Amino acid sequence: MTVELFIPCFIDQLYPQTAFNTIKVLEKAGCKVVYNAEQTCCGQPAFNAGFWDEAKVVGNKFLTDFSGDNYIVSPSASCTGMIKNYYNDLFTNTAVHNKCRTIQSNIHELSDFLINIISKDYFGAELEGRAVYHDSCAGLRECKIKEEPRQLLSKVHGLDLVEMKDTDICCGFGGTFAVKFEGISSAMAQQKVNNALEMDAEYIISIDSSCLLHLQAYIDQHKLPIKTMHLADVLCSGWGNV
Repeated sequence: MTVELFIPCFIDQLYPQTAFNTIKVLEKAGCKVVYNAEQTCCGQPAFNAGFWDEAKVVGNKFLTDFSGDNYIVSPSASCTGMIKNYYNDLFTNTAVHNKCRTIQSNIHELSDFLINIISKDYFGAELEGRAVYHDSCAGLRECKIKEEPRQLLSKVHGLDLVEMKDTDICCGFGGTFAVKFEGISSAMAQQKVNNALEMDAEYIISIDSSCLLHLQAYIDQHKLPIKTMHLADVLCSGWGNV
C-alpha cells in the first residue's frame, strides 16, 4: 500500500526524529511512504486565531500538495482533526469541495491508520519502564481516538502502561491559549504531570507533539523524574540502528 505522509510544521521544525520514526513504523507495516517536500502547514494556527481568509490560502495549498489517490497518514491528531472537521468551514461549496471531501476521507492519524485501516499493532518495540497515556483533546474529541494508541502500547515489550487520573483532561497547551493564559496553562500542565507522577510513571506518551512540548517544558523547569514521548518514537524503541 502506498501512503502519503503529512508532517505538520510543528513536528518538522521541533521534532524531526518523530517524522523519521513515523516513516520507519509505516515501512515496517509494509507501506510504501511518499513524501511531498513542498508541503507546509494545514492552516490551523491561522484558523484558530480567526484569520480564516489566510487559513483558506494555506489550506488550498495543502489540498494541492496531496493527490487524493492514497491514504494520508500524519503523526498528529491535532492537524488531522483540523482537516477532517474544520476544512468544512473553509471549503464547502467551493471549487475544491470534492477534492476536499476526498482528502478528508483519506487522512488518518498514525495510530488510527495502523489499527483501523491496516490492522497492525505489533512492531517489535522494546521500552523498559512504566508509562501513562495522555489523551490529547484533538485525538479524543476531534478524531475519536482512544483505544488505538493503548492497543499499540500494550504490545511494547517491557512497557507497563497504567491509567492516570483525569487522562482525558486538557494538558493546558491549546495553541495560543498557553500564551494568552500562561498561569492557567501552567497550572493545567502541573496537574497533568502530577497525575502521571502519582502513578510512578517514567513516561508520558501521546499522539500530539504540541501537548508533549508543553508538558516537557514544565518537567524541565521543575527538574522532575519523568519524560514525554510521542507514540511513533515509542514504536521504534529497541530497534537498534534500523
